[in-house]
Amino acid sequence: KHFTLTLFVFPQVGSRGVGVLSISKSGDLALSVASYLAGVQAVVSINGCSANAALPLHYKKRQLLPALKFDINKLIATESGAIITKYAMHDPLTEENKATLVPIERAGGHFLFIASEDDLNWDSKAYMDGMVDRLKRHGKENFESVSYPGAGHYLEPPYGPYCPSSFHGIVGMPVLWGGEPRTHAAAEVHLWRKIQQFFRTHLTCDRTQTKSRL
Repeated sequence: KHFTLTLFVFPQVGSRGVGVLSISKSGDLALSVASYLAGVQAVVSINGCSANAALPLHYKKRQLLPALKFDINKLIATESGAIITKYAMHDPLTEENKATLVPIERAGGHFLFIASEDDLNWDSKAYMDGMVDRLKRHGKENFESVSYPGAGHYLEPPYGPYCPSSFHGIVGMPVLWGGEPRTHAAAEVHLWRKIQQFFRTHLTCDRTQTKSRL
């Protein structure tokens, strides 16, 4: 199994750098892109991990980061048949796992870290707090962070259906994502505006920008 992250650059857009919007596993991939590649001006990480999760990270046939693993014995079964994976990931801050942490202090762009406090996929709030602490210790101020009590793992564009559970591609079975529907929906509305504001602030563009209709 592997993940491939492809960046498409369109010169007609006129931006002097790129912005990356990510959620879940793609969060650590976005952090890695910003940390190892030039030209990334802004990254939004929604409920992402602070470490390279699940699979080793390779670039041009060279491994950059080992994988943070999970313990299948810590999966929690529920009466619905879906499982809770929140406590299965190994702690990235322990000495044996520190090599899996993405070196975000290398990044020249800006970060917007988002964490749902009722995320049942993994401990997004702890990962976000760890990333904020890491950047502060390196004297960095190129970040913002927002957390949402009562929101679940999949914070998506607003006004879509709430998704309490679905099939997890890595785990191979249905999982619970967490969140209270009304609170989760309110978080999506707030976050969508926050994301647009963040990108407008940190991405420069030579051409006339179109105002969002949402």
